[in-house]
Amino acid sequence: MIPFSVLDLSPILQGGSAADAFANSRDLARHAERLGYQRYWLAEHHNMPGIASAATAVVIGFVAGGTSTIRVGAGGVMLPNHAPLVIAEQFGTLESLYPGRIDLALGRAPGTDPRTAHALRRNLASGPDNFPQDVIELISYFQPVQPGQAVRAFPGAGLRVPVWILGSSTYGAQLAAALGLPFAFASHFAPDYLMPALDLYRTKFRPSGFIEKPHTMLGLGVFAADSDAEARRLFTSMQQQFVNLRRGAPTQLQPPVDSMEGHWTEAEKAGVEHALAYAVVGGPDTVRHGLRNFIAMTEADEIMISTQMYDHAARKRSYEIAMQARAGLVSRPLPAAPNG
Repeated sequence: MIPFSVLDLSPILQGGSAADAFANSRDLARHAERLGYQRYWLAEHHNMPGIASAATAVVIGFVAGGTSTIRVGAGGVMLPNHAPLVIAEQFGTLESLYPGRIDLALGRAPGTDPRTAHALRRNLASGPDNFPQDVIELISYFQPVQPGQAVRAFPGAGLRVPVWILGSSTYGAQLAAALGLPFAFASHFAPDYLMPALDLYRTKFRPSGFIEKPHTMLGLGVFAADSDAEARRLFTSMQQQFVNLRRGAPTQLQPPVDSMEGHWTEAEKAGVEHALAYAVVGGPDTVRHGLRNFIAMTEADEIMISTQMYDHAARKRSYEIAMQARAGLVSRPLPAAPNG
């Protein structure tokens, strides 16, 4: 059956702390491991009061140390914020500590606003325009050391940490195809470019020493509960978060509300509903139907589920329902996932 994975932003809840968020992330990762999820990825964001995973590699180490078999990785590291050598050393360290379990997905967006991006880098000389060269440089640090190579990653050299390209447009698809790397698309918030990006990646893909066939993993918001009504209520925390972000006032993750009426304008409602167009929200039957339709439409090789819920127990239950729905889907032959 198609592999399912978890995307976690390590949400900081209203009234909670980053420490609480990290404890919840590790608990959710253990839960996902027991349920049979393949990967647990954490995302880099900065200056966001509701997201605790800014120091992504550190949180990955914490989660990997609390689990034993599930792959743990970055979904992703925003490479323009970092020197490639630093990331190679961080993920070489993680791979050395947790061999065969670490993934590294790379994005070209800053994961924040321009002022915070400047604070991260001190200057913007190395930015999105340098992304392809930075990816190639980073990958080179994971290869065996070559004669005369002056700059090396220790640890990192020779470890061949699996590298993915992230995308929310056709840019990442084109780069992943050219480099022969697996491709993860952010369809959980960027629906417009999903199908064009998949078509471009699959038609332009060049086999490489990493994978020989195109391999896609698609982000999907899944908000599942024991009834459609309860799922819609739990979903309102995510809707509120999007509204606040679009207003330029990001907050901690808010408790759910019975209705979004009065919490957004008609224009905000239209914008949020468009961004979350592919979200699957409902009880077990609704979720199974939604997953089946999305997989059939996209022919995804993997699905990475993002579930931002205020109540931690409800979030764990949502991932249970999603995995139960997966068991009810008609399986189809799939290529082996890169590095497990």
